Amino acid sequence: MDPMDDQQAPQPAEGKVITLCGSTKFEAEFAEVNQRLTMEGCIVISLGMFRLPDLPDYDWAADSSDLKGRLGGVHLQKIRMADEVYIVDPGGYVGESTRREIAYAESLGKPVRYLSRERAARAGDVPRG
Repeated sequence: MDPMDDQQAPQPAEGKVITLCGSTKFEAEFAEVNQRLTMEGCIVISLGMFRLPDLPDYDWAADSSDLKGRLGGVHLQKIRMADEVYIVDPGGYVGESTRREIAYAESLGKPVRYLSRERAARAGDVPRG
């Protein structure tokens, strides 16, 4: 008997690398989506931080433009690493930065899913756009 016969076939999402994108104001929703996708067997790449750390003797305002560019570049790399991009958009909110990330993901041929559309489908509502 082949030992592989006793193993279940992997679920479609298992092992898939998914990068989360969305506004940092949705920290709780990011955590919820991250947990759910992880439980499904996905490898989840999320935001590195939701707010700037409080560092003694460091002026974030003086470094803000360079920091924003560096963080944006890191997030684009996370999108390149992904098999799929998942937009954390409660209520359908997508800001300017997230729109750019969606366009970038689509330009790379990455599938893009939306939290708001999945919630609407589960509730039986008609998804927007």
